[in-house]
Amino acid sequence: MTLPNFLIIGAPKAGTTSLYRYLRQHPQVFMSPAKEPNFFAFGGDAPPDFNGPGDRDEPTTLDLATYQNLFAKVTDELAAGEASTVYLYSPDAPQRIHATIPDAKLIAILRNPIDRAFSNYLHLRRSQREPLPDFGQALQAEAERIANHWKPFWYYQAQGLYGQQLQRYLQYFERDQLGIWLFDDLKNDELGTIREIFTFLGVDPTFQPNTGERVRVTPPVPKNQWLHNLLNRPNPLKAIAKSILPQGLRSQVSAQVNQKNLTQPKPTERDRAQLIASYRDDIEQLQTILHRDLSHWLR
Repeated sequence: MTLPNFLIIGAPKAGTTSLYRYLRQHPQVFMSPAKEPNFFAFGGDAPPDFNGPGDRDEPTTLDLATYQNLFAKVTDELAAGEASTVYLYSPDAPQRIHATIPDAKLIAILRNPIDRAFSNYLHLRRSQREPLPDFGQALQAEAERIANHWKPFWYYQAQGLYGQQLQRYLQYFERDQLGIWLFDDLKNDELGTIREIFTFLGVDPTFQPNTGERVRVTPPVPKNQWLHNLLNRPNPLKAIAKSILPQGLRSQVSAQVNQKNLTQPKPTERDRAQLIASYRDDIEQLQTILHRDLSHWLR
């Protein structure tokens, strides 16, 4: 039976995709070819019945045999893992992980929960799944979405309660099994943080991955969605332009218009103040767990 000996458990929109790619490059690390198998959150015979827009179009569950098969090509790697960011939020994941791989090492990358929530919202707006055009409205709708069993990725505020979430893991795992870093660590000292993670996993910390291709955790969103679709999806106008304009000129014009149509919005002061108030107690709990000052998250 082949199973991972470490997991990246979250948080979403906190640099875990970049970390997954860096770990895949290390010769002593095996990463599952499917980045987010979600086995310990949703694993079972029946898939969960999620009801959010597009939720049913996404794979959500694997049986044990299929999950094991993700690690069938492990040979002599010292560390084998996967990255499912829903594990941090999932109330059931800590117990399920401990029941199956109790000695696993767990990695969490935590981002300022307000920035994380807004980035999550923009992600779903950009993919045209989020129907509400205002972040504050989406926050107000969260309780109803949870009650109606939308996928956890829609829970912008709830996913940022890291103190509560990590405390669930500490009921089952020793503190030294949890490697916890901040998104700011990864952003400000990427190579140093990656080497710390390599050391935590017991692999050669001197290996230097190619970090040239970073994944943007807060991508820009279109000012005009119709124009964005026109430029980026097949349509009759694109076909006409292709027949008239030279490829180089067509690509240049399209790139310039596309760039001008993108914007990087920010949450309003009102939304930020609301989230700061809701996160205050949890951030204080997290400070105790990490022994780090996070007061800048409350400003």
